[in-house]
Amino acid sequence: MTTIQCQYEGSLRCQALHEPSGSSLLTDAPLDNEGKGERFSPTDLVATALATCILTVMGITAQRHGWALEGSRARVEKTMTRSGRRRIEALTVWITLPEGLAADHRQLLQCAAESCPVKQSLEGAVAMELIWEHAGTPASDQPPAA
Repeated sequence: MTTIQCQYEGSLRCQALHEPSGSSLLTDAPLDNEGKGERFSPTDLVATALATCILTVMGITAQRHGWALEGSRARVEKTMTRSGRRRIEALTVWITLPEGLAADHRQLLQCAAESCPVKQSLEGAVAMELIWEHAGTPASDQPPAA
């Protein structure tokens, strides 16, 4: 079990303290919801959690197999609902793996990404799409995802 202490600082800002490490971060309400947008918003952290979880579980898989995964990237786009209750409507993640990985290695890493704990926790509540890019190839030059 991990404990994170959170405190409201005023002006729509919160501070979170990760007890095991002593690391802290600040959040701010986004510009489109009465905030200053000067820090990650709480929903930005959800998007960030998804992208970093994907990279982390792929890193675990690569480490176990002795594959180099350094330089892998994930770019996440968060879409909020425009009507009704304010919530995350969709998260789209573009993932780029390093060049030189064998096709079967890529496939195993993609399976690991699909099973990351954050994705599994959000499944059914938030629409999520993972888009796999090739290193050095802009997304606009790639064929559409099936």
